[in-house]
Amino acid sequence: MERLEVKGLNHHFGFTQILENINFSLEKGEVLSIVGPSGGGKTTLLRLCADLLDVQEGSVTNTFESSAFAFQDARLLPWKTVVDNIALGLLAKGVKRTIAISEAKKIALRFGLEEEDFEKFPKDLSGGMRQRVSFARALVTKPALLFLDEPFSALDIGLKKELQSVLIEMIANKEITVLFITHDLMEAIRLSDEILLLKADPGHIVKKFAFERAQQERDDAYVYNESAKILQDSEIISTFELELK
Repeated sequence: MERLEVKGLNHHFGFTQILENINFSLEKGEVLSIVGPSGGGKTTLLRLCADLLDVQEGSVTNTFESSAFAFQDARLLPWKTVVDNIALGLLAKGVKRTIAISEAKKIALRFGLEEEDFEKFPKDLSGGMRQRVSFARALVTKPALLFLDEPFSALDIGLKKELQSVLIEMIANKEITVLFITHDLMEAIRLSDEILLLKADPGHIVKKFAFERAQQERDDAYVYNESAKILQDSEIISTFELELK
């Protein structure tokens, strides 16, 4: 069984400890989110899990066959068109260009891009369109595990829900496993099977929240209700410093 397992993870930048004794596992088909305030070590943890940073203490074991990473900013290559940006991962895997371009166009349409956008360059795209391209690029290779670094934070409400809906469809069809970080509790509740709460200085897990209802059945009323419950939790109040002064 494919899984990601983190044991006894500690991390320092210089003399400053960023993460302390992080332990969790992510099984195939699950969606796990890590929430916490800005500066709490969430991005560092995600990058350690994605092998973008070297593990200093503890272990990260990833047995998923493949993975991809979508960042908060789109990070598109400015000299390549929309289709060429999306096809990069396939071409790197040795897929024939004709097939790679065909697959890139298919997923571009799935993410709400139009055929007239295919030959545009990043400078000609809105921020929302660039983020669509970034998502399409991450998913076109059909990764078994997807890492998401607050990919919806800069998007308007409509586009955020649109991209979340595509992700929820993939989750429902058991196409993907997801590990993502966010400071948005409602976003975490809408997408996650389990939420880990990361408290800062140094970052350490203080609580877990689990949700059994399938993501495609979580309407706005459910998300609002669960958000109201969580916002009354003492650890959430303390971690996000929500106490009334």
